[in-house]
Amino acid sequence: MKNVSFIIITGLSGSGKSYVHNCFEDMGWFCVDNLPVSLMPTFFELTAETGGEINRVAVVLDVRDRAFPAGFAPLYADLKQRFHVKLLFLEASDEVLARRFSETRRPHPLAGNVPLKEALLIERERLTEVREMADFVVDTSRFNVHELRDFVRHKFGPEHEADALVVSVISFGFKYGIPYDADLLFDVRFLPNPYFVADLKAKTGCDPAVVEFVRQSPETSDFLKRLTDFVTYLVPRYIAEGKSYLTIAVGCTGGKHRSVVVANELAAAIASPRRHVTVSHRDLERP
Repeated sequence: MKNVSFIIITGLSGSGKSYVHNCFEDMGWFCVDNLPVSLMPTFFELTAETGGEINRVAVVLDVRDRAFPAGFAPLYADLKQRFHVKLLFLEASDEVLARRFSETRRPHPLAGNVPLKEALLIERERLTEVREMADFVVDTSRFNVHELRDFVRHKFGPEHEADALVVSVISFGFKYGIPYDADLLFDVRFLPNPYFVADLKAKTGCDPAVVEFVRQSPETSDFLKRLTDFVTYLVPRYIAEGKSYLTIAVGCTGGKHRSVVVANELAAAIASPRRHVTVSHRDLERP
């Protein structure tokens, strides 16, 4: 029964499950949303018996089905024994989730008579075990819809290769906190700071003048070479370990100048045809 590829999409409400579901559908997968967890074994069995008519299936499960969190673990363990199935878990920060619910004006499935903040906490707690079982955990906080679509296509599209690694490089400001999902973190506050140059203070690390200022320091060139060599050394070892998603965080004081320059340079240096690299700047627009 392993001639059909199944992927179960789950995660926090507001994390992008519906959009990811649509991405799989656009790639030609047979997709089902909000399938009751009790029907999964029967659904998988019937799908596997279609004789190859359906060979790629994506199923969305979440807390809309009240039986899902408690009943999923033993069921998934059984399905893993009988089918080729992977579990994709989507999440995002509480701040981002709250903003998304505010923008869409849709209620949280667990809200009821409790505030949104409490509903988010309850959902995280209920899905802790499910998250720990996931083959892929993706934080969609910093993805726009286009970046999320590209991630899904790269990881699960027809051109996907089993040893491909998606690398996300993110710049940030230490004054706003460290990204909680970073696998590797580098502090570049030792580099010359454009913030103290009158003509550069209001600009960002995406401005050519700021790039030139940061790059002209011998420390920057030496650090970038060492950093690129180090990350290049690590990537194949992460792939060998089976890691599919790597987040590299580069931080300076405010996340506007030095970290932005270094993040852009690093992303460009490590990109390759077989390695999907995205770069984002978390604190670029902060005051």
